[in-house]
Amino acid sequence: MAQAKTTRRPRAKPGVKRERILEVAIDLFGRYGYEDAKWADVASAVEIGPTALYHYFESKQHCLYEIMGQTVADFQARFDRITAAHADDWNEALVELLVDAFNLTEQEVLRNRVLMAEQGLIGIHRTAPREEAAREIARTRTRDLEFAWGTFLARGMQQGHLPENDPQLLARALLGLSNSVWHWYRPGGTLELEDVARFFVGRQLALLGCPPDLADAKLAAA
Repeated sequence: MAQAKTTRRPRAKPGVKRERILEVAIDLFGRYGYEDAKWADVASAVEIGPTALYHYFESKQHCLYEIMGQTVADFQARFDRITAAHADDWNEALVELLVDAFNLTEQEVLRNRVLMAEQGLIGIHRTAPREEAAREIARTRTRDLEFAWGTFLARGMQQGHLPENDPQLLARALLGLSNSVWHWYRPGGTLELEDVARFFVGRQLALLGCPPDLADAKLAAA
């Protein structure tokens, strides 16, 4: 009697599985909050045992720091791309940067929610080696992004586009205004992200001392 052949499910490559864990963690942390989201639910969603998660991440908090570091790295990549594309037009770069901050997928919105909700943890030293390494990367990237924005705003002042001010404080105020959205905005809620963008970009321009209609054309086209 011939034996029935068993079909084995192809094994996902480690890098692919790790990215899937991050995607699920972003979704659960973003929707339910980091503290309330269960690490075991992440394992269940990616179809591995809870202990197998530790092959990819030292802990739930290690995973959180990786999400935070990747989120800030993405902010920096978008910043670099836009400022390079509009190197000869500071105002155009500014408008593009402000509008682009709201040009997000639902997954990116949830990722921002995770970063903003747990940002205070970036400043707390960890004793577990991989947690601490991921935390330090997220912390350094956050500082680098603030510095890049401060340098960009200082250039705007030098070129006469902005009133003279402390560029680093102004950068923190500007980023803080847009980042505050991710504490309360919910995808699929009563407000469309495009409407939120129109409101907040106008306030950011006012904070900078720029004409409030500077971004109207870009927002209309978004």
